[in-house]
Amino acid sequence: MNDRAVAVVQLIVAVAAAVGCVLSWLSARSLEVVAPIIEGEPTKSTTVYDPPMMALAFLLAAVAGVAVVSGVARLRRRDRRRYRGPSPLTTVP
Repeated sequence: MNDRAVAVVQLIVAVAAAVGCVLSWLSARSLEVVAPIIEGEPTKSTTVYDPPMMALAFLLAAVAGVAVVSGVARLRRRDRRRYRGPSPLTTVP
């Protein structure tokens, strides 16, 4: 595979990881009803987070960030080599 194809695959992985991160975060929280402390008080609701799903969301966010940086750097490095020409160190006088 050439550099462009690898960079595109890395960017696709980044998008997939970002989507997975959002889905994991949305499924990590749930609403639960809390019983009243004193007789006659209304019940209250609270948000409860599932730690394994939050950890998965954080891991996928990190993977997405690394893949984006790596993919963009690979694309930029490829474009710079293409337009710059040969390196002065590799040319023979």
